[in-house]
Amino acid sequence: MTSENLRLDGRDTRWTTHRVQRRRQLVEAAIKAIRKHGATVGMDDIAATAGTSKTVIYRHLGDRLGLYLAVVEAVDSLILSDFDKAISSGIDPDDPASLRDADPRAVLVAVIDSYLRLVENDPEVYRFVVRRPLVDLPAEADPVAGLTDAIAGRLSELFTAALTAAGRDTAPARTWGHALVGYVREAADRWLADPDRPPRAQVVQHLAEFASVGLTGVLRPVDGAEAAATSDPSPRTR
Repeated sequence: MTSENLRLDGRDTRWTTHRVQRRRQLVEAAIKAIRKHGATVGMDDIAATAGTSKTVIYRHLGDRLGLYLAVVEAVDSLILSDFDKAISSGIDPDDPASLRDADPRAVLVAVIDSYLRLVENDPEVYRFVVRRPLVDLPAEADPVAGLTDAIAGRLSELFTAALTAAGRDTAPARTWGHALVGYVREAADRWLADPDRPPRAQVVQHLAEFASVGLTGVLRPVDGAEAAATSDPSPRTR
């Protein structure tokens, strides 16, 4: 390779690095603008937040669809990172079969809370992602569906390992994974839309309880010992 080629390669590398950094900065500015102006934010507001022009945004991110996909990619990374942390806090990440010996409800609480925490902390960004503002996408290219599949896949792996360790049929694992994701997402959407929504911790507990014991469990009569434990008759300190 000649010295001229080395110089060209060096410039190409620097330019590629610059484009990656600039793209990340613009995505961060877009998310900041969404938080400030809401899910229906316009490109003018995003450009103003970024301190640049719409032309620059289009150059690095493409049209509004390109911007949307870039924001979704960034949000997906956050969700998956939090989800993986939640999973590893409940079981040994190197031994998914440890779910068999773990408290299933505690694992569900951690997983569900990781999702609802994002919804609560970044409601406008969440709305921007799930409502696809002014973006028309075919179902097979929907990045939200891709995230759903990724989370469901991780859950399915855990369920498969736990069922295998218990000597049971693993066929339900995939269905359970997707069902749990849909269950939590729909509940999260309704919770976010409720102006009088209850505290996140309460919703997480309700969802985890239903997911862990099912309808038969949550509707069974409460026995005397359980009623005494949940009534909390002792006076509260102030």
